[in-house]
Amino acid sequence: MAKRHRKELIGVVLSDKMNKSAVVQVSRLVQHPIYKKVMKEQKKYVAHDEKNAARMGDKVRIRETRPISKTKRWRIVQVLSGNA
Repeated sequence: MAKRHRKELIGVVLSDKMNKSAVVQVSRLVQHPIYKKVMKEQKKYVAHDEKNAARMGDKVRIRETRPISKTKRWRIVQVLSGNA
C-alpha cells in the first residue's frame, strides 16, 4: 500500500517549554475577498518534537501526522535554521 501524501508547513518555534513538544507559528499571506488587500495570517500548531531539538526562534518544517494527544496532530520533521 502506498504511503499517503501529508501536508507540510514551515514556521517559527514560539515555545519549547514542554517535553517533546513545541508550539510552531505558521504565517501566510491572504488576500481580503472584498478589499483585495494582502494581509498576513498566522496560526499556531502544537507539534511533536521527539528529540527536543527545536529551540525558541528556530525555523522548522512540520508534517501532518496521526493524533498524538488532544492537541498534537503535527510532527517536527526538520530544524531549518536557528533563531530565524
